[in-house]
Amino acid sequence: MRILQVNKFHYLRGGAEKYFLDMSEKLRHDGHEVAVFSMRHPKNLPSPWEKYFVSRDSFNESKLRDRLLAPGRIIYSLESKMKFKRLVRDFRPDIIHIHNIYHQLSPSILSVAKKNQIPVVMHLHDYKLVCPNYQLFVGGQICYRCRRHRYCQAVKHCCFHGSRVKSVLVALEMFIHHRLWKIYERAVNLYLAPSNFMKETVVSFGIPEAKVKVLYNFIDRPGTKEEKNVPVGEYLLYYGRLSPEKGINVLLEALKITPSAPSLKIVGSGPEAEKLELSVKALGIQDQVEFLDAKFGTELEQIILGSKAVIIPSVWAENMPFVLLESLALGKVVIASRTGGLPELIENGTSGFLFENGNADDLANKIMALDSCDLESIGVAAKREVLDLTLEKHYKKLLDIYHSLIKKS
Repeated sequence: MRILQVNKFHYLRGGAEKYFLDMSEKLRHDGHEVAVFSMRHPKNLPSPWEKYFVSRDSFNESKLRDRLLAPGRIIYSLESKMKFKRLVRDFRPDIIHIHNIYHQLSPSILSVAKKNQIPVVMHLHDYKLVCPNYQLFVGGQICYRCRRHRYCQAVKHCCFHGSRVKSVLVALEMFIHHRLWKIYERAVNLYLAPSNFMKETVVSFGIPEAKVKVLYNFIDRPGTKEEKNVPVGEYLLYYGRLSPEKGINVLLEALKITPSAPSLKIVGSGPEAEKLELSVKALGIQDQVEFLDAKFGTELEQIILGSKAVIIPSVWAENMPFVLLESLALGKVVIASRTGGLPELIENGTSGFLFENGNADDLANKIMALDSCDLESIGVAAKREVLDLTLEKHYKKLLDIYHSLIKKS
């Protein structure tokens, strides 16, 4: 099979890039021909297809001339379309798998796929298909104001980076793509949603239910292969991006009202790092909290294994984060907010704990409950939740989807 994988970044940047790179490598390893289309960037991994990559666009760093041209490229990039057209002509893919293309690549490439009658599957790694700011999250609250194409709400609430000008641009982008051109509706054959919540959300915004299929992300770790007890650690752990939507302030408030709680390690980096350190001092819990820079690989795994529980206090509608999958696969107790796709893999009190979104008191109660629970048994049940979410099973389902779409085209 000849598969064209498309993502705007060709280096490990986040969950979308990890999936894009891992799956491309898996497909190649199994004998499929894989081409990639992306944007040029100093951090890019080497690729034999980089001659087709589009020029780098970083709208916050670009020269004045590029900034003036940026609005047009966001809505419809002629460079992307022409280079994608050449790649499609030279590679002749059987199917195109789209990941994140917004802004830097633009959906101009979809018209090439449509004209050549090549089936397109689009992976929904975030909410950008239906939400101008990607997150369904504005002013500290989950937001659905743009349902029924009411993109003027994005302008009214300055939902994109708090900027009226940028919000006007992304609202215009959404209006043109979804109301005027209906470019996704016409060119995308199937959307892949990593959670039931994601599917329900995009369907509620008007995407046809028949065109959305749930395909959970995969997690492959030695711990997922067998059910054995994992020793209970000593500290609470948050790891991931330090940003407002992650709800770390809720966790700090819960720790403040739980004097007997274990110590907390916060592992990661992000725009809220300095503010969170100040909050810890203001709350008087600096002796209970340790900040560590972002960790990866074996070093991160050892930190996870040493924890008593992993806390996911997100206040936005998390999709299906790798933090959840990774923690469950390692047999750790997870305490997560009841939001987005998080409850889909946690049975409250059996394979982890759920607390009311944004409620520090409820989170504190769940933390205090740890001492009266059989955490080893909960850890085994946590592993069981992700036993079927292996790379091989995910891969087989993905190939079945590819074959089905190719057969129909």
